[in-house]
Formats: sequence, structure tokens, C-alpha cells
Amino acid sequence: MSSKVFAIDFGTSMIKIYKKNEGVIFDEKNVVAICDGAVKAIGDEAFEMYGRTPDNFEVTFPVKYGVVADFANMLALLNSAFAVLSDKHGKFAGAEFIVAIPSDISEVECRAFYDLLWSSSAKPKKDKVRAVHKPVANAIGAGLEVMTANGIMVVDIGAETTEIAVMALGGIVNSKKVNIGGNRLDETIINSVKKRYNLIIGSKTAELIKKELSCALPPKEVKTLRVYGRDVMTGLPTEAEIDSAFVYESIEEQLHSIVDAVKMILEKTPPEIASDILDTGIYLTGGSANIKDLDKLFAQETELEIHICENSANTVVIGLGKILENGKYSDLRLTLDKMANGG
Repeated sequence: MSSKVFAIDFGTSMIKIYKKNEGVIFDEKNVVAICDGAVKAIGDEAFEMYGRTPDNFEVTFPVKYGVVADFANMLALLNSAFAVLSDKHGKFAGAEFIVAIPSDISEVECRAFYDLLWSSSAKPKKDKVRAVHKPVANAIGAGLEVMTANGIMVVDIGAETTEIAVMALGGIVNSKKVNIGGNRLDETIINSVKKRYNLIIGSKTAELIKKELSCALPPKEVKTLRVYGRDVMTGLPTEAEIDSAFVYESIEEQLHSIVDAVKMILEKTPPEIASDILDTGIYLTGGSANIKDLDKLFAQETELEIHICENSANTVVIGLGKILENGKYSDLRLTLDKMANGG
């Protein structure tokens, strides 16, 4: 494998590009702003435009629930990113790529990730695009040993999905993708604020509330945050003071749904691997893994040891980097045929 190799994590919220021997070279919002058919901004710059654009602008999130939902705009965003990065990191033409692909998706959804790169301005050869099961990359990025017979369980709480996977011998033994993630928590907060306070807030405000006040268990010490929005009745700008107890009540049901899905996977796990998980516990990754007391909720409900992985929002791209740079993981890089057939 040459040095001109890149790995890409197409997350629902973020897109991250890793270059072999250099590390992460792009880590921005997976958003593109289009005006009159032309790309005006991508990444963090486009995200700043969200909710503020005139009618002739379209600001879109091309990945939904972990899969490519808007191929044309995702391709436009990817090509723009390549163009921006090429000045500093060299041309992407003819490069090799590895992409992280979620488990529990259809063959068509799987193929879209390969097609994106084959259709991109980089024009890689067919055999130069490989993929890795996202839970496997996630586990490697969390510092876990996936190539042995010992079973491990990783729960990745992303923006729109939570991916639960039990792994051993470099493969996935059992997995489940639940359409609940950080964005669903934000939506729940938006609806709860509207119902309780007659206040309409945006997704960015809801995300701030989640980061500052969310907790997975009833808070022992109540914190407050003053937020701004639009009054439902008058339509005028107004404000309200939100507290952590209210936020807990808002998101409690969603968090318990994730826990229930984890318990369901545990019930289906082979006894030998279940005993490994009993010894090692469950590892939580993803941007929402750091919700206060989430580990305590999981421990309370599963009676297992819970680990919040360091740098939990970046474990997938870190894992992809390790797979690029360590030959012992070469068998994890799969062609489309192998990936579509379950690896």
C-alpha cells in the first residue's frame, strides 16, 4: 500500500479524512451549501449558514442515519474537500481509499460508499477502494484488540444512530443499528421546550442544552441555562431558563431505548462471548457517550462494567488510521463483493 492513501469516515454529523502517516487532515461538519447548482461552502462554514440562508440557498446534510441519502450533494461536498486539501496534502488523483461502512445496511446502501469514491474527482481504480466495518474500526480506535477470539462489545452513540456490535476474530458476531442518537435527543429537547415553555428553539440551541444540561440519571444538583427563541403565541423573540431536571425528563425515554437495544443484543450473544463481555464490560463511544452519568445508567441496567472510551467522538477515524498503518489489519480491508456479502 502506497503512502498516498486516505481513510474517510462519512458520519451523519461529521466527515473526517485521514491521510496515511499524517493523521486527520479534515474534520468538519458533513454539510454542504448549494446556491444555483454551485457549491458555496462545505463543512463548518456551511453549517454556520444553516437556518440563516435566503431561498436560493440550500444547506443540506447528505448523510442520514449513517448512510448516503443525497448522493449528488455528498459527491459535491467530497470533491470540494479534495480541492481544498490538495494544496497542502497533494493531489488525490489515483489515491487509494478506505472507508468505514456501518453494519446492518442494505447492499445498495453499502455500494453507495464505494460509488462515491469511484465517481469522485480522485478517480481511484476499482480495486483501490476498500472498506472496513465501522464497528471494527471503532473498536480498534478505542484501543481494543479485535483480532483475538475474545469477544468485545462496543456501543457507538452517533448523531442519528446508535450502532451496537459484538466482535471477535476481527469480525462482527452480532450487531444492531438503532435510529436514536444525538440528533434525536436534540429533537426531543426542541419538542419538550415548545410544549413546556411555548418557546421555539433551533437545533443549535438544543445541542447546546444537551451538552450543558443533559444527564442520564435524575440530577443530584440542578443546573440551569438561559436560552433564546421565538414565542409560539406572539411570534416574537423571547427567552426561558431551562434546568437539567427538565432535560433529563425530556431525554430519559430515548436513552432507555438505547439501553434496551443493548440488552437485546446481550441476550442473543453466544454464551462463550457473553462470558468475555462479563469480564471486560461494555465500551461506549460516539459524540453522545459523554452525557453525564450515561455509564452509570448502563451499569445499573446491565450489571456490567462500563467504559467511556477516550476521545470517544473520534474513535472510528483513529481506528481507520491504525488499519492503514498496521499490516496486521490488512485482512480487514474489504472489496465491495466481500463487504456486501458480510465480510
